[in-house]
Amino acid sequence: MISVCLADNLPAVHFGVKSYFREHPEINVVANVAEFPLILEALKNKKIDVLVVDLELKGLKNIFDLKSLISNNPKMKIIVYTSLNEQVYASNFIKAGVSVFLQKSSKLETLGITIVNLAHGLISNETRGLSNYRGGNEMYRKLSNREVEVLRFLSNGKKNSEISKILGLNEKTISTYKLRLLKKLNVSNLVDLVNKANNLVLV
Repeated sequence: MISVCLADNLPAVHFGVKSYFREHPEINVVANVAEFPLILEALKNKKIDVLVVDLELKGLKNIFDLKSLISNNPKMKIIVYTSLNEQVYASNFIKAGVSVFLQKSSKLETLGITIVNLAHGLISNETRGLSNYRGGNEMYRKLSNREVEVLRFLSNGKKNSEISKILGLNEKTISTYKLRLLKKLNVSNLVDLVNKANNLVLV
């Protein structure tokens, strides 16, 4: 059996996924968590083959949290299962070591097939979440992992001081990222930057 941990904020997602796979011949959902730190607790007590995680999970601050998780658990595969835009986020997370980037709009059947194929080493670039990205807007490729994170927080109304605390960086560094974003996205002020982020479906 493939042991799966589902990490998601929404009780409905937990109920739906666990119910769907209850009788599955190969998949066993052994842990359901609603906060990032609880993933670490689950890993201490259970053998987990595949982690299915939403990028908006409470306590998951940034891509480096997942990179650390991957580094410390090299045998565990990670599926990002999220509503966030694939063209914006997929490539950076795949490069960070995530195995598959899957949209929540996908059928649960697709999630099941992905889990099984991943466990058996049958995942291609197209099923990892890279196919749409490769044909996407070149603007996405201009942004680093940190810049995408900072832009998303700015778009959600966070101030530099708040973002610095969330990401564990000093406020001056956040200001530097903001200046880079203004330049890369060819805008001159925060309002236009947020509008551009909305056009990129970052929020």
